[in-house]
Amino acid sequence: MTVPSTDMLRAPTATENHLPQVAEPRNPGMPLDLNWVLGAQANTSAIERRAASLPARRSVKKAHQAAWLLRAITCIDLTTLSGDDTDRRVARLCAKARQPVAPALLKSLGMAPVTTGAVCVYHEMIPAAVKALAGSGIPVAAVSTGFPAGLSPLPLRIAEIEQSVAEGAAEIDIVISRRHVLTGNWHALYNEMQQFHVACGDAHVKAILATGELGSLRNVARASLVCMMAGADFIKTSTGKESVNATLPVSLVMIRAIRDYYDRTGIRVGYKPAGGISKAKDSITYLALIKEELGDRWLRPDLFRFGASSLLNDIERQLEHHVTGNYSAGYRHATS
Repeated sequence: MTVPSTDMLRAPTATENHLPQVAEPRNPGMPLDLNWVLGAQANTSAIERRAASLPARRSVKKAHQAAWLLRAITCIDLTTLSGDDTDRRVARLCAKARQPVAPALLKSLGMAPVTTGAVCVYHEMIPAAVKALAGSGIPVAAVSTGFPAGLSPLPLRIAEIEQSVAEGAAEIDIVISRRHVLTGNWHALYNEMQQFHVACGDAHVKAILATGELGSLRNVARASLVCMMAGADFIKTSTGKESVNATLPVSLVMIRAIRDYYDRTGIRVGYKPAGGISKAKDSITYLALIKEELGDRWLRPDLFRFGASSLLNDIERQLEHHVTGNYSAGYRHATS
C-alpha cells in the first residue's frame, strides 16, 4: 500500500461536508459462509508494524488542516451515556450537534457550517433527542441490547431494539454476545445478529464487537465478517466501557474485513472506532487510514463515525489555533 501524498489528502469541499447522513442502502446480509470466516487470519506482528507506522505517515497540507478537522466533526457520534442524563442535558448536546463550531470561527476559516454525524443516547432519552433535532437531518442513535454487557435475555434485547426504533431512533448500536466469539460459535453469533438486523426495520444497525474482550485479532476479523454477513450496516470497535477500546491494529483488521466484504459482495459497510480517541491529531490518523485502506467513499458520515464526544473539544481548540497560528506541539508535528 502506497503512502498518500499531501495532494491526495485534499480538503473536503463544502458540498462534501453536507452530504446526507444516511445515503448508503442497508446491508441485506448473506448466508453464513463458514469457509470464508474460518479462513480469515490476522498476522499480528505485521498488523502492529503497519499500525505503528501510521502516526509518522499522516501528512496534511497546512491549507487543508481545518477542512480535515471539519470533516472529522461531521463523522462524530456526539454521545451522552450517563446514568444522570436529563432531557435538558440531551437538548444541550443536540444544540451542540447542530452547531458544533462557532459561526464566527467558521467565517474566519472561510468554511461552511457543518453538523455532527449523529447524537447517541440511551433509550429513555430518545424522545428528547428526536424533539431537539427535528428538522436538522441529524439522526438519533440509541445504544441497545443490554448495553454495554449485552447479557440480558435475547427476547428483551430484541424488544429493546423495536421500542427504540418506534421512538424515532434511526440508528441502533447493539452489542454482540462475546461468548459466541470466544467459543467459536459462529452460527449463534450469526443468528443473533440477524435477529437484531430484522428488529431494526428501516433503522441502520451498528454491531459493537467489544474488541478488547475478544482475545485475538483473528477473532476480531472473524466476528467482523459474521456480523456483516448477518446484516450489520456498521461494525464498531467498542462500547467505550471496556478497559481496551479503539486501537489502530484492531481498526486495521476491521477495515480490511470491510474491504474484503465489499470486494466479494459489492455492499459497503461502515466503520466506527469508539473509545479512547480524544485528540485532533488522532482523528487525522484515522481518516488517513480509512482513505488508504477503503478510499474516499468511506470518508463520509454514512460510512464512517467516531464514537468519541470529547474529540470535538480538542478539534475546536485546534481550529481556533488554526486562525491564530498557535498550534499545540503535538498537533503541529502531526500535520506538518
